[in-house]
This record gives sequence, structure tokens and C-alpha cells, in this order.
Amino acid sequence: MKNIFSILFIAVFAIANAQETANRFFYELTYAPNKDSLEKKNKEMTILDITKDKSIYRDYLAVSQDSILKVEVEAMQKAGTFKDLSKSVKQPKFSHIITKTYPTMDVSYADYILQDKVNYKDNTAFDWKILGDKAKIGEYNAQKATTSFGGRNWTAWFTTDVPFQDGPYKFKGLPGLIVKVEDDSKNYSWELKGNKKIADYNTESYSEKLMKQFGQGKNSIEVSRDKFEQMYAAYKKDPFGSVRSQLSQIPADAKMPDGTSISQMMRDTEERLKKHLRENSNSIEIDNVAEKTKKKK
Repeated sequence: MKNIFSILFIAVFAIANAQETANRFFYELTYAPNKDSLEKKNKEMTILDITKDKSIYRDYLAVSQDSILKVEVEAMQKAGTFKDLSKSVKQPKFSHIITKTYPTMDVSYADYILQDKVNYKDNTAFDWKILGDKAKIGEYNAQKATTSFGGRNWTAWFTTDVPFQDGPYKFKGLPGLIVKVEDDSKNYSWELKGNKKIADYNTESYSEKLMKQFGQGKNSIEVSRDKFEQMYAAYKKDPFGSVRSQLSQIPADAKMPDGTSISQMMRDTEERLKKHLRENSNSIEIDNVAEKTKKKK
């Protein structure tokens, strides 16, 4: 009997310690959202979560509001009422999620196109030129490297003080963690601002799980890069284009539980999407299919 309890204890201990942990690196992103007014810059905090077998990069807002969102949803469930959460929870400026699989460093890029989560594989090989220049970036001793990627020329600073050959967004392949990277026109610039250990790490945030319950991202579609660009270009042109025929079937007087007109809510949502897409027209990568198509016209 004693041996049985010993085995059970070991099993429970092993399960408890099998929970995934992650190293979270915080990168402040300074960027020009609109290609027609490059002098106007915004700042967002992004994160790179590194586990033993992968890294995940995304907008920090996608996970930082989980506790607030959970409280709001549980309160609604308890009261049996509906509340428009758009007034208490902010939408991330960047909805893409980039996963790099270790040790191959294969890249998967995913983004939401209306209700679907669409992803493509990116096998871009970075041709880095490592230079002799060295500098102190924050608390790290760093070395300079340059490359061309996505139609822009980039300068990166990496540190061998941190044992990860990774970086923000799709950047990778240097002999250490990238602590700063920016293009030569400073359209986009990431700089490492801090890091911490995350216990009981979950690759999927509470907000992502919640969105799935309402249908957004429930369908995960893998396509080619070209197909993704075509789908995204169509989405930018008409955000509700793929579901417009379905929306037309909603009765004009249909309302949400709180009395909000569904038709009005959908119109407001569409206008917010169009506004967001108009104001964020300066892509990180400018040599994609959409841009090439535009140049041919």
C-alpha cells in the first residue's frame, strides 16, 4: 500500500511539474501606422513568449486584458445579462500571431480575416551581415547586424547574453536574442524593454478562447502566402464582403438581450473595422502580393 501511495505521489508531482513555462520578452514597438503620414508615430507593447519548443509573438493587449475580460464575462454570466465589452476592453492594434517552431525555426503567420483565423508558412531565410559595431542596448551588450526583408532594409542589435536565437515579429537567425531592430526609414522599430518568467503558461489567451465560443477563429485555415495576401486585400476593401449576404437575412428589428439593435451594432462594427484599416495602411512588409498588384495597375 505504501508503494502505491508513493507511485501516486510521484505521478501527481510529475503532472504538476509538466505544466509549461515561458520566458516573456517585452518589446516596445514604435511605428508609423499610416503610409501617407509617416511622421506620426504610435507606440505599442508587444511580447515574445519563448517556451522549450516554440516562440509566440503578438500584441501584448491580446493577453494583458485577460483578467479584466474574465471578470466582466463571469459577471454577465452570473447576472444573466449582456454587456457591450468594447467599452471596457480595448482592441489590439495588431491581431497577427507569429509562431516559430524550435529547433527548425519554421515560421507560421496567423491573422483574423473576419471570423476565420487564417495562417501561412513563411520560410524566409534571413541573410544577415554581422558587423563589428557594438553598443549597450538597455542592460545588454549588443552587436550590430543588417539585412533586407519585406522590401525594407533593417538594422538589428543582438546579444549573446541571452541564449535564444530569436527576436520580435519574424526576425530570427542571429547568434543571440535580438534586442533592437528597425528599418532604415524608422517606419518600424522594436526595442526590448524587459522580461519575466511565466508559470502555468498557456499559448491561447482567455480572449482567444472566448472569441472561439462566439465563432471568431473557430475555423483555422492554412493557405499559401499568395492566397493569404489576396484574402486580406479583399477583406480591407470590404470587411464584411464574405458574410454580407448572411447579414442581409437578419431582421431589421432584431435586438441583442440588452436592447441594442443588431443591425446598428453590425454597422458600427463595420465602420470601426474600416476606420482601423484606413488608419493602419503602412505594412511591415511592403513587397507582398497586394503591393505588387497595386504597382501593376
